[in-house]
Amino acid sequence: MSEVSEGSVVDGRYRVLHRLGSGGMADVWLAEDGHLQRQVALKVLHKRFAQDREFVERFRREAEAAAGLQHPNVVAVYDRGEFEGTYYIAMQYVEGATLKQLIDRGLSPEEAVPLIRQVLEAARFAHKRGIVHRDLKPQNVIVDADGQAVVTDFGIARAGISEITQTGSVMGTPHYLSPEQAQGLDVTAVSDLYSIGVILYEALTGRVPFEAESAVAVAMKQVSQVPQRPSSINPEVSPALDAVVMRALEKDPGQRFQSADAFIAALDAALKEPVPAGTNTAAFAPLPPVVAVPVEPVEEGEDPEEARRRRNMRWFLAIAAAILIGVVLGLLLTRDTTTTVPNVQGSQEAAAIELLNQHGFNVSAINRVQRVGAAQNEVLEQDPLPSPPAKQAEEDCAFLTLFCSKPSVTLTVSSGPGSGQVPATAGLSREEAEEKLEAADFETRVENVNSGSVEAGSVVHSEPSAGDTATHGSTVTLFVSSGPKLAKVPIVVGTQRGVAVQQIRGRGLTPSVSEEESSRPAGEVIRQSPSAGREVERGSGVSIVVSAGEEQATVPNVIGKLRGEAVEAVRAAGLTPKVEEEETEVPSQVGRALNQFPPPRTELEPKAEVTIVVGKRAAVAPEPEEEEEGEP
Repeated sequence: MSEVSEGSVVDGRYRVLHRLGSGGMADVWLAEDGHLQRQVALKVLHKRFAQDREFVERFRREAEAAAGLQHPNVVAVYDRGEFEGTYYIAMQYVEGATLKQLIDRGLSPEEAVPLIRQVLEAARFAHKRGIVHRDLKPQNVIVDADGQAVVTDFGIARAGISEITQTGSVMGTPHYLSPEQAQGLDVTAVSDLYSIGVILYEALTGRVPFEAESAVAVAMKQVSQVPQRPSSINPEVSPALDAVVMRALEKDPGQRFQSADAFIAALDAALKEPVPAGTNTAAFAPLPPVVAVPVEPVEEGEDPEEARRRRNMRWFLAIAAAILIGVVLGLLLTRDTTTTVPNVQGSQEAAAIELLNQHGFNVSAINRVQRVGAAQNEVLEQDPLPSPPAKQAEEDCAFLTLFCSKPSVTLTVSSGPGSGQVPATAGLSREEAEEKLEAADFETRVENVNSGSVEAGSVVHSEPSAGDTATHGSTVTLFVSSGPKLAKVPIVVGTQRGVAVQQIRGRGLTPSVSEEESSRPAGEVIRQSPSAGREVERGSGVSIVVSAGEEQATVPNVIGKLRGEAVEAVRAAGLTPKVEEEETEVPSQVGRALNQFPPPRTELEPKAEVTIVVGKRAAVAPEPEEEEEGEP
């Protein structure tokens, strides 16, 4: 079973960032949800619970019930699942301080009551859906920067009749347990309201109602003692608020608030009217029970005064005996029967046994397992767990704790990593190969290599090779194919044909050239395939299209043609005719092309200008007029 740690990925989805906290049942980690790109609080069940099928089934069923709780004051449960032999719940991550931290800093009644009211809103919502929290405490309430209180740990609460809490097996924090929880009795919604009453008491006074040296002693006080009124500790607490707290902390569940709604209504009324009319604050503390004293009959003829003294003496002795018995029983029942278990994890077997014997512990069993990364005869685990960090172990006691002995210790000891044959991985995908090696207790390392014969992503070979013997926990290198060696297609568009061909061949590719008429200069590459930057196998072909330039137009011979025929011939050749006239005295040349420029068969750009010289009749000079005779 792999341990969750920073950087590990749970269920292929949640990348663990760092630990947020640790409890008796589970560790809570801050993780990044790779699917939805959000941070979550990931609660991972301790492996000692994950091995208990009945407990895991209850954990799963109750997590499903808690997932249906969608309320602003209840932490949202996003996901749940199994990962490498243990179980997890992905919850909403709320950034803020715990209510316990705020209490330690100090809260006024005006600040405390609204926060407790939000806790009651969460409890009301859960209770109406048959969910009882069972472990309400200020450490399980987170308050964000806006003052929004969110109750956590509903993921392992009770759905319906309690299945995880059994008689004689109490789960929860002693300072916040209801009397019925402390006695291992059935837990109901009213038990949660008692715990909220303790939180309210602590928020108003800065301390819990009952303190003692051991958890058992605290639980006994929860069952038998009446707490001091909050106002006697904090004078700012009003009589009405005093009354609300004392009712919430009644020993008899029937005398407490029977619902969160009633508790909320009482808090609202206490804030509205701090000193109710006609209320005597002395009445807030519960009165001791009334005891009926039987009257002993006076024997006939006996002196009444003597009889009275005899009765008083009997009562005195009876009361003294009862007090003595009560004191003895109280001392026995509240006697601390816990013991500190030394930490021998990581020690060698012989040294561990010697240390335990020195502290009065016997080693009852030694389980030997192969463990990668552990030296031979190294103690891997111990039961009971060392304290600290775990809670102190309970001694084995009999007859009202009069006879106690330290519990036996079971050790799990490494027999060394062992060795085995490296499994065959050639041809497998990287994931399949890694899974196969990890199942054989080997670490893996991956190197990518080019291969023209093995598909990309598949294993080419391993080092050590398949069938070789290697120590468990040692590293096997997998050489994974990244496919044939690839070449990047160069950018050749815009270059000249010779340069392009040279560049393509320089990348280990084969050029293929074709020409196409284009407005681009002749010899310039105007298109390529595949496109530039694409990676292809070496030897692959790269096609380039080179401009052949635009098609040239040939100047036709129009000399001697009529003007219209000459113009049409030039236009038909794709050229632009320009007509100029020139006088001629030859009648046959009038209206015909006498000359042209450029000359016939000249190659020109399409639509280039061709000048046609057309003959026109020369102008006739007027004859001079004869002078009339007789004129001077």
